[in-house]
Amino acid sequence: MAEWFQLGDEIRRLGADRSVRAVILRSEGRGFNAGVDIKEMQNTEGFDALIGANKGCYHAFAAVYECEVPVIAAVAGFCVGGGIGLVGNADVIVASDDAFFGLPEVDRGALGAATHLSRLVPQHKMREMVYTSANATAQQLHAWGSVARVVPRDELLAAAREIAGNIAAKSPTVIRAAKESLNGIDLWDVKKSYRFEQGFTFELNLSGVADELRNDFVAEGKSAGSSGATKSEKGKK
Repeated sequence: MAEWFQLGDEIRRLGADRSVRAVILRSEGRGFNAGVDIKEMQNTEGFDALIGANKGCYHAFAAVYECEVPVIAAVAGFCVGGGIGLVGNADVIVASDDAFFGLPEVDRGALGAATHLSRLVPQHKMREMVYTSANATAQQLHAWGSVARVVPRDELLAAAREIAGNIAAKSPTVIRAAKESLNGIDLWDVKKSYRFEQGFTFELNLSGVADELRNDFVAEGKSAGSSGATKSEKGKK
C-alpha cells in the first residue's frame, strides 16, 4: 500500500515546486490503475492492510485534488477502483480509445470513490455503475463532458502534453489562483464525502461479508493488483 503514499507525496512535491506549471498523471503497462491489491490485503492478518489501503487512497486522491497546479490525467486501458479516485480528482482528462472506467467495489465488499465517479458520469449512471459494477467507455465519458479528448493509445501522451503546454503558457500566478478558486466553489467537499464512504467499508469488514467476497475474488484467480504503474510528470514553461 506504500505506493499510494509515495504517489501522493510526489504530486504534492510537484505542486509545491514554483517552476512547475502543470502535472500529467499517467501510467505504464496495460492500464491506468486497478486500485488496491486484494491479494495483498487477504494475505495480511487483521485490518492493517485495509487501514493502510484506506489511508493511502485518501492521501493520493487528496493530493491530486489539492495539487497547487492543474493535474491532467492521461488514461489508457483500465481505470477501475482506486483509479477512479485519482482520475475523478484530476482537473483535465484525456483517454485512449480503448480506455474504460468502472467501480467494482460492491463485488469486493467495499464502498468508496463513488464521490469521484460522480464527477465523471451523470448521477443515475453513477448509481447504476456502483450497483452493477458496470463499466463506461472513454467515448461515453467524452460525450458526458468529463473526458476532454479520446485519442489512439500511441497519441495519448502527446495529447496530454499539448494541454499541459497550453496551461503552462498562461500566467503561473493566475493558474495557481484559478486552481484554488475552482476547488473553493465545488458543490461538495470531496475529501469528507470520500471519508464518509470509507466508513461503510469498515462496517462491511466488521460484518465479515467483505472478507468473504475478497476471498471469492482471489479464489477466482482474477488479477486484482495488475494495475499499470501510475506515474506523474511535470510540465514547465
